[in-house]
Amino acid sequence: MSVRNLDKLFAPRSVALVGASSRPGSLGATLLCNLIAGGFRGAIYPVNPKYSELSGLPTVASVADLASAPDLAVICTPPATVPAIIRQLGEKGTRAAVVLSAGLAEAREDRNSGGRSLKQAMLDAAHPYLLRILGSNSAGLLAPGLGLNASVAHSGALPGRIAFVSQSGALMTGVLDWARSRGIGFSHFIALGDSSDVDLGDVLDYLASDGATGSILLYVEHLRYARKFMSAARAAARSKPTLVLKAGRVANSVRAAASESGALAGMDDVFDAAIRRAGMLRVASTEQLFAAVETLAHAKPLHGERLAIVANGAGPGLLAFDALVGAGGRAAELSAPTRERLAAVLPRATPSAATGALNLHGGAEPDLYRQVLEILLKDDGTDAVLVVHAPTATVDSADIARAIAPLAKGASRNVLACWLGGDSVAAARAIASQAGMPTFGTPEDAVAGFLQIVHYRQNQTLLMQVPPSVSSIGANERGAARALVREALAGGRYLLTDPETKAILRAYGMALVDTRAAATVDEAVAAARGIGFPVAVKILSPDVMHKSDVGGVVLDLDSEQAVRAAAQRVRRRLQELRPDARFEGFSVQAMARRPEGHELILGAATDPVFGPVILFGQGGMAVQVADDYAVALPPLNAVLARDMIERTRVARLLAGYRNRPAADMDAIVATLVQVSRLVADIPEIVELDINPLLADANGAIVLDARMRLALADHSGSTLDRLAIRPYPRELETTIDFGGSALLLRPVRPEDGPAHLRFFDALTPDDVRYRMFVRIRELQPSQLARFTQIDYDREMAFIATRPGPDGLPETLGVGRVVADPDNVSAEFAVTVRSDLKGMGLGRILMQKLIDYCRLRGTREIVGEALPQNNRIIGLVKKLGFEVMRADEEGVRKFRLML
Repeated sequence: MSVRNLDKLFAPRSVALVGASSRPGSLGATLLCNLIAGGFRGAIYPVNPKYSELSGLPTVASVADLASAPDLAVICTPPATVPAIIRQLGEKGTRAAVVLSAGLAEAREDRNSGGRSLKQAMLDAAHPYLLRILGSNSAGLLAPGLGLNASVAHSGALPGRIAFVSQSGALMTGVLDWARSRGIGFSHFIALGDSSDVDLGDVLDYLASDGATGSILLYVEHLRYARKFMSAARAAARSKPTLVLKAGRVANSVRAAASESGALAGMDDVFDAAIRRAGMLRVASTEQLFAAVETLAHAKPLHGERLAIVANGAGPGLLAFDALVGAGGRAAELSAPTRERLAAVLPRATPSAATGALNLHGGAEPDLYRQVLEILLKDDGTDAVLVVHAPTATVDSADIARAIAPLAKGASRNVLACWLGGDSVAAARAIASQAGMPTFGTPEDAVAGFLQIVHYRQNQTLLMQVPPSVSSIGANERGAARALVREALAGGRYLLTDPETKAILRAYGMALVDTRAAATVDEAVAAARGIGFPVAVKILSPDVMHKSDVGGVVLDLDSEQAVRAAAQRVRRRLQELRPDARFEGFSVQAMARRPEGHELILGAATDPVFGPVILFGQGGMAVQVADDYAVALPPLNAVLARDMIERTRVARLLAGYRNRPAADMDAIVATLVQVSRLVADIPEIVELDINPLLADANGAIVLDARMRLALADHSGSTLDRLAIRPYPRELETTIDFGGSALLLRPVRPEDGPAHLRFFDALTPDDVRYRMFVRIRELQPSQLARFTQIDYDREMAFIATRPGPDGLPETLGVGRVVADPDNVSAEFAVTVRSDLKGMGLGRILMQKLIDYCRLRGTREIVGEALPQNNRIIGLVKKLGFEVMRADEEGVRKFRLML
């Protein structure tokens, strides 16, 4: 990922148009017209050997003839000419180009030039000069705040604070026209083309720190670099609303898979999981995309998800209520005191008052709206209020808007408004919008807008949760599992049987029913005798996914004779029904007597873009018919695993009902986390099915499992296949500190409680030295930001050991955050106040320096208040250059690596 020279691309001070023309309808003429008509405040340099002047602008014959290097070049010449033009621009000093020319990926140079594709030749020409390329086959870009329209769009864009990034040039013109008619403006409008160089990840990194951009909209058709996209998306979504419209929801093909998990986890499900994990919001249409931006821009922090509905008629109120419940939303549950206060002002209050849907009737006066809204905003069972108004002949809609606007503006909760109608409610809409109320034209749109706030906040909340600890897997257990996988691959076995799979799962601490493999009928009888009756006998065949379909499962066998007969019968049935299937023996299992158990599926599959994914849902024989599952990207922690469970329908059954007790959710969560760790640790595992995982109040136990392996590419880091970098265990080191062992390791989300205790142990001055301001306590969002980090972008090493109470304690933290180009990294080191002067700060600082050198970072920088003599003295000893930064005396540090 890189933002280098993207300022020249998206905020140029001068532009050269290579291929400018006066021929009507040509690309060169359209671009020149748009550049001039946009009102670009910088210099425009047309380049074409056929002209000396175009549209009143002096025109040069070639790039070499330009008097100075333009910040940005826009190229619309034949494909074969593009590599040479890029080279000339680089030599001239230009550092960014938009290439509208198409066909570079397919066309090739002549053999005398090496036979490369023109696309590769273009990239090779740009590389020595760090010249960034948007395109090829881009429709261009617009920066309305600069008056820049370097695109083929038929109209310009209004200035605003929305950045729109599109992988479709054709969509650009339609969206621009649609947005302009609705008064929607943009900070940037960017058509990526084929993303030869600058891609979604690069643009997200730039826009995340762009002060002119308040929200980011993405139109996505495909992704190539999931790891890069996820890292940039998670960073962008933390700083500003980031919304996604993804084409291709309906798959046009079915992937072949050797497991239920592989068959269920469709590409669109995985993309949904990625968007959710990144803290972004996905929408279904262009209109929803822009509506969501307006809604989120006005939205206040949610206290909860319960919506109260107020309407001046039964019909509009019921439409809103139906839309809410139908979409899985929650209606407000008004408290008894609230209902009493409403009854005092609403003599004709309808029975629906208890459900949070109030009918004020058609003639309701503005003051009644105000009173009702005031009551609802104080109700403990109401988190947001939707006011639905249909125009009447007796009451002016604008007067109602004026009555509720001050309350809505001053409220800590969200107040949304739906003004049914057209011109007669235009004034009311304007008043409500000016008061910061999200405003809609229909009850259904209003409810959809509220649920967008809910879903966006849910995704954001996942970024801020501090999970509890789940028992970890030791090096010996990981080694045992890896050895079993290597043994299977060495024997040419890629599809593992149930007993083989369970041996690997056992190494990762999962609860398993006693299972033994038997090659013959006699061995099956002996295995049953060793396990103890009753048992189940199942056929083993790599060619049969559903054993029950071929009569390959027999349960509740209570004697050796029954086992012998069952084994012979299932062997015979396999030969009759699937004569082509390979027979590899029998699986003999102890019967799991759990009459109140729920059959679940838990597994993993490999997506071609995002890599390993985890699946959870309702299991058993009807798993594909039930169609009840959720997908997530590893690595998982307890919070993410629990969220995954809650997104399924079976979660309601697991919570218990009637006389059936709730299942042990902690056991299910732990199993999910261990599966996540398994697929992260062992790259050869490409598919895994645990079906069923039997869960009840006493725990969760694996009944059946199968696994598919593939040879892994170990030429680079095997972790690169994961869309999100997992915990880097390889960076852990243990040192001696004052005669006791001290572990230096990267921070984990589970370190939240210890981090709070560490913060509480700091003196006020130490907090001020670290934060530059006085802070009494860490907010949940700050705690999450410190402990939930993207290991691809930043690193925080903690010094930790068990405390007197047996709980882990954090003694110090060293943190470094690199820019997207890994050129410069900013550090901060904090040591617990009672341990200062013992050398721990130097240990942590040296750990950061070694880490940055390992990553190839060029420099480490930092700053401190002038009173922080300890850190100033420390960095001087380590070779940092110390500089005075401003009038307050803040010191800046720099160490070249």
